[in-house]
Amino acid sequence: MQQAVSAIEARGAGASAHENWPFAVEQATPAIGAFIGGIDLRAPLDEPTYLALRRALIRYKVLFFRDQDITPAAHVALARRFGKLEIHPVFAHHPDHPELVLFDKSDKKRGRENIYHSDVSWREVPSMGSILRCVECPSTGGDTIWANMALAYENLPGDVKARLDGLLAVHDMMPLFGAALPPEQRITLRAQNPAVTHPVVRTHPESGERILFVNEAFTTHFANYSEIAGFRFGFDLKLAEMDLLQYLFRQAAAPEYQVRLKWERNTIAFWDNRAAQHYAVQDYYPAVRRMMRATIIGDRPV
Repeated sequence: MQQAVSAIEARGAGASAHENWPFAVEQATPAIGAFIGGIDLRAPLDEPTYLALRRALIRYKVLFFRDQDITPAAHVALARRFGKLEIHPVFAHHPDHPELVLFDKSDKKRGRENIYHSDVSWREVPSMGSILRCVECPSTGGDTIWANMALAYENLPGDVKARLDGLLAVHDMMPLFGAALPPEQRITLRAQNPAVTHPVVRTHPESGERILFVNEAFTTHFANYSEIAGFRFGFDLKLAEMDLLQYLFRQAAAPEYQVRLKWERNTIAFWDNRAAQHYAVQDYYPAVRRMMRATIIGDRPV
């Protein structure tokens, strides 16, 4: 593991000034995000460029690339450069590339991703990152927001941080994905994807940053709240647990931790799913919004 740095140091503009990037970097907000230029993602990444992009991803949490007219095969190859790829058990896939998830929204299908979340946190080994390309998008609306959850943790009051020490949370895909399925499919999905437990605060395996790792899409409850908090009486304990979890969920919604991207055709966003949450703004219905996403398998949170 690399030497640990604070969330502020990891995103600092001063650090960027001393980095000899092999591409153009324009920081998007003080908290998170950078636009990357002078790079053609259709071509395989050489080792120096790959390593530099990985460093930039860790620092800025989400990288934006404009005018990247890549094929689905090139999209998969780009993502595979950063690790093994997952196949999502629910979303539609590209017919030739099952690693590519298809988001195809129109007047016939409204978007449902408008909730702050970390992709597949319901897996025992959640994703390292996702690479999302805009195939077709409305002229206005359909933006995506990302939030820096390392900064969110760093800015928590000290007494809250103390309450989170050793706390575990349960992540479950079923409340979001299972509700739309018929009972027999729901039973199969549950058998294949049991709920999992992760630390409420995880450590980034590359930067050493501490990251708030609960999200309102998939985190259902704490696994060991009564052991950590101590028991008084039933409803008091449960209300305190719910209050704390809701408080942690709200951290992602702070504008000070966010960047908002206006999509254009052939824009690509590559985010560190270990350290960022995102929210797809559903304000464009009934317009067409088509996206493709490849998701890179990560590591078990610790």
